[in-house]
Amino acid sequence: MTAIADLPPGLIMMVGALFVPLFARRVQPWVVLALAAVSLVLFVATPAGNYGNFEIFGGQLNLVRIDGLSRPFGIVFHLAAIMSAIYALHVRDTRQHVSGVLYAGAAIGAACAGDLLSLFVFWELTAVSSVFLIWASDNERSYKSGMRYLIIQVASGVLLLSGAVVQYVQTGSLAFESFVGEASELTLAGKLVLVAFGIKCAFPLLHNWLQDSYPKATVTGTVFLSAFTTKLAIYSLARGFAGFEPLIYVGCTMTLFPIVFAVIENDLRRVLAYSLNNQLGFMVVGIGIGTELAINGTVAHAFCHIIYKSLLFMSMGAVLYRVGTTKATELGGLHKSMPWTTGFCMIGAGAISGFPLLSGFVSKSMIISAAGEQHMLGVWIVLLIASAGVMEHSGIKIPFFAFFAHDSGKRVKEAPWNMLLAMGLAAFGCVALGIYYPMLYALLPYDVDYHPYTVTHVVTMLQLLMFAMLAFVVLMKAGLYPEEKRATVLDTDWFYRVAAPKMIGGLTAGITKVDHAGRAGFLLALGGVLQRFRDGFNETGLLGRTWSTNTMTFWASVMLAGTLLVYYL
Repeated sequence: MTAIADLPPGLIMMVGALFVPLFARRVQPWVVLALAAVSLVLFVATPAGNYGNFEIFGGQLNLVRIDGLSRPFGIVFHLAAIMSAIYALHVRDTRQHVSGVLYAGAAIGAACAGDLLSLFVFWELTAVSSVFLIWASDNERSYKSGMRYLIIQVASGVLLLSGAVVQYVQTGSLAFESFVGEASELTLAGKLVLVAFGIKCAFPLLHNWLQDSYPKATVTGTVFLSAFTTKLAIYSLARGFAGFEPLIYVGCTMTLFPIVFAVIENDLRRVLAYSLNNQLGFMVVGIGIGTELAINGTVAHAFCHIIYKSLLFMSMGAVLYRVGTTKATELGGLHKSMPWTTGFCMIGAGAISGFPLLSGFVSKSMIISAAGEQHMLGVWIVLLIASAGVMEHSGIKIPFFAFFAHDSGKRVKEAPWNMLLAMGLAAFGCVALGIYYPMLYALLPYDVDYHPYTVTHVVTMLQLLMFAMLAFVVLMKAGLYPEEKRATVLDTDWFYRVAAPKMIGGLTAGITKVDHAGRAGFLLALGGVLQRFRDGFNETGLLGRTWSTNTMTFWASVMLAGTLLVYYL
C-alpha cells in the first residue's frame, strides 16, 4: 500500500486517460467511470500522511499530502468525477472523455500536492485538459472563448510558478504551507501566489473567464468544469491564506455583485455561472475569517456546492440537450414533458438557496455563524443579503423560467436515463447531507460542535427565503421584474471582449497602412534606380559592350527579386 500511496491520487485517472482512445466509443464512457471509481477506492484506503517525498535540484518535494483539509476535497472531487461520468455515458466523443478524466485526475492530484512545484504541474494540467471541454462544442464562439480561458488559466499558473521560485530563492523551501505572516503580512511570493489563486477563484475583476467559458462548453463538459477549477482554488486559498483578513472583503464583494448580473442575464447557464461567483464568495469570506468554525464551514460549503451546483448544471444541460437552448426567452412549460428533470432542478435550487433539510442550509449557516461569533456585524448582514439574492436568481429564476413561466409550447422527451441517474444521485446527496449532517462533519478538518437546526437559524433563513419569494412575486405581478432580453450581458469582460479587439484591430490597421506605404515607396525608388541603371547601360555599355534590352531586363529582374527577398525576410 505504501508504494501506491507514494503515487499522486488521481494518477490512475490521468494515466488511464491515455488508454481511453483505444476502446470502442460506446465503451469509453464506461472506462472513464471505472477509472474514477477505482481511484476513489484507492484514495479512501490511503491513510493520512505525507508520501512521495524526494529531492530535486536541492529542493524537497512532497507529491502526496493527505490530511484533514485535502481529504474532503479529494473525496468530493472523486464523487463529482463519478457523477459527471455517469451523466456523460451517452456521449460518443473521445475528446470529451479523455479531457474529462484527465482534468478530474489532475484536480485530485493538485488537491493533495504538498509542495508548490507539484501543485504547479497539476494546476497547469487542469487548465490544458479542461479547455478541450469548451472546444468540443465545435463552433467559432467556443473556440474563441476557449482561447481566452486557456490564456487566463495559463497566466495563473505562470504566477504560481513565479511565486514558487521566489519562495525557493528566499527560503530554500518549496513547501506549500501558509503564506500569512505576522500582522497578516504577505511576502512577494505570497502576493504572487495569491493573485494566481485569485484568478482561478474568479475574484472580482478577475472573474469573467467563468461566465465567458462555462456556458460555451458542451452539455456534459460544463458539469465537469463546475466541479473542479474554482474549488481547487478554494482549497488552495484555505491551505495558504486562512485568516488573511482582506479576503473577507473580497468575499463579501463576490457574494453581492453577481446578483445584479444574474437577474438580467437571459442565458440560464450564464446565470448559474454568476451564482457560482456568489457561492465562492461565501467560501472566501470563511477563509478570510480563518477560525476553525469558518474553515469547517468553507470546506463543508465547497463539498456541498460541488454537488448541488453540478445538479443545477446537469438539469440545464438536460434542457439544452433536449431543447437546444437555455435562453429564458425561449423556454417555459417544460415541467409537462420533463417532470423528473424539473424535480431534480428544484432540489438543487433549494439546496443552493439554503432551505432547511438540504445541504446548503447546513454549510452556509456555519460560515454565517462564524462571522457572527467574531462580531462582524457588517459581514453577517452582507451574507444574509447575499443568501436572499441567490434565492432569487438560482432558487427561483432557474426553475421558474426553464420549467414554468409562460408555456413555450415545446414538448420534448425526458432526459436520457443516465442523465436522470446522475441528477438523482446528486439530489440524494443534497438531501442526505442536509439531514444526516454529522456524516459531513466527519470529513471536516476540525472537530465540529455546531448545530445548524436551532430555532434562530431555521426561522431566520426561512424569513429570508420567504421575503425573496414575495419580492419576486410582487415584482412579476407589477411588471417591474427585469425583462428577459435576447442579449449577452457583459461586465468587466467588455474590456477584453470588445474594447481590446477594437484597439488591437485599429492598431493593426494603422501598422498595415504604414507598412504598405513604406513598401510602395521603396519599390518606387527601386524602379527609379533600375531605370537609371538601364539608361546608363544603353549609353555607355558595360565592360565595353552595349547590352540588349532583353538582357538588361533579365538582370534587372534578378536584382529586383533579390532585393524584395531580402526586404521581406
